Amino acid sequence: MRESEIEQALAALDGRGSDAEFDAVSRLAALGEKFPALLLEKYKRSRKLGERASCVHHATKYANANAAAYQLGLDALRDKSKVVRYRACLLLAVAQRREAILSLKALVTANLSREDALAAIDALEHRNQHYFVDREHSGKVTLNVSPGG
Repeated sequence: MRESEIEQALAALDGRGSDAEFDAVSRLAALGEKFPALLLEKYKRSRKLGERASCVHHATKYANANAAAYQLGLDALRDKSKVVRYRACLLLAVAQRREAILSLKALVTANLSREDALAAIDALEHRNQHYFVDREHSGKVTLNVSPGG
C-alpha cells in the first residue's frame, strides 16, 4: 500500500462499524506487524471518541504479540472516554502481560473505570483473559479474540 492509501484507510476508522471501516481494516491488516503501530499513531493524533475507540478495538487481537498494540492499551487507559478505557482494559486482559497491573491499579485508585480495571487485573492475576468478561468465574462466558498477526 502506498502512503496515501494507508492514510485514506486510516481515515475510515471512525468507530461506526460501517462497510467502509471493515474494508479499511482488511486492507490495513494485510500490512501485518505495521498495522498496530499505525493504530497507535492514529490514536495519538485523534480527537474523536469513535476513532480512538476504533483504534483500540482493532489493536486488541494483536495485544499479546505486538508491542505497539500493548502500548496503545496502556495509553488508552488515560483516555477521557469511559468507552475507550473499557476497551483498553480489555486489550490489556488479552495481552496477558502482568506488568500492566500497575497501570490498571492507577485507574482503580483514581476511581475511573474501576470495575473494568479490576476485571483486567483479575484476568492477569489468574492468567485467564476470559475473566475480563466472566467476572464471576463461572466458566460459562468466554472472550473470543482472534490471535494477532
